[in-house]
This record gives sequence, C-alpha cells and structure tokens, in this order.
Amino acid sequence: MTLRVPKAELPAELREALTKQLGAVPEPVEVMYNNPPVATSSQQFSSQVSSWDEADASLKTFAHMAVAAQVGCSWCLDINYFLAQNQQLDLAKASQVPRWRESDVFTPLERDVMAYAEAMTSTPTTVTDELAASLLARLGPAALVELTVFIGFANMASRVNTAHGITSQGYSDACEIPLARRPGQAGVASTR
Repeated sequence: MTLRVPKAELPAELREALTKQLGAVPEPVEVMYNNPPVATSSQQFSSQVSSWDEADASLKTFAHMAVAAQVGCSWCLDINYFLAQNQQLDLAKASQVPRWRESDVFTPLERDVMAYAEAMTSTPTTVTDELAASLLARLGPAALVELTVFIGFANMASRVNTAHGITSQGYSDACEIPLARRPGQAGVASTR
C-alpha cells in the first residue's frame, strides 16, 4: 500500500521533537499536516487520551492493538507494540495481541477487554449487555467509560491511517520479542 495523501512539511520544532521522542516522524502526523488545524486538534486529543489513568495502561494498549488488528492498521500495531516496550508493559502479551484468541498468555479480564474492543469495532457493534456488565463489575464505571472512549479513539486512528494508506514504519523492529501475525484472515495487516 502506498500513501494516498502526500506528506506535508512539518514545522521544524515539531519535526525535531517527534524525532527526538520516537526516532522518526510518524507518517500519520506528516499526512495530517496537510490540514494543520486538523493535525493540531488530533495531536491534542491524542495527548489528552494518553493522559487518562482510570483504566490500566496495558488493558488500553491491548484494546488498541486488538482494534488495529481487526481493522488492518499495521501502523497502529507497530507503534503500540513499540510504546508497550517503552512503557515497560508485558511484551510477551503485547506481542500476542494479534492472535489473542489462540494465545494462552492472557488473563480472563484481558481477553474480555480485547473482545470488547473487537465488538466495538464491528459494524454494527456487537457489544453484549453481559460483556459490558462483566467489565463494569470488574473495572468500575470510570474505567469502563475511559476504556470505551479510548477504544473509540483507537478506531478513529486505525481507520484514518488505513484510509490514508499509512502502514508500519518499523517502530516494533526495536522490540526484543517479534510481534505475532494475526491468523490468516483476509484484509488484516501485519507489521512485517
């Protein structure tokens, strides 16, 4: 896949900050900067979303990766796996998210969170009352609201990236454990 929207020139200070923080400028930022107000709003919202702390960081990372695997956003899988390493999350688990149903490394709560993420990502959504009630009982209302909005944000990011033709930039190449490929399903991207 090739980019469907060209990269725009970023302000020098932003380019330098992103390169210092991530080692390279993320392509989604370069594409979004074709419309600076949209890019700025998107970055601000992304920053706010990442500052929320009612739901466990690993649960949110696994949820985002489950969304990315279902939508086929190799860029989101790539960057979230890289961020999981930098946040010192369990890389053995993070590496298995694309094949979470077949893997035996996840807790029942982690499995339910990824099932919830996939159910929210399906069109139409397939979230059941039972799954929502189970998560509410284990997480509490504040964390479930946060997780739900976080998954909505993950859907937006994954769908925008795939629509723009953005694919993996190789961030996960720095990780010790390789990211698993999702079991053979048509249209699902991997990071390799």
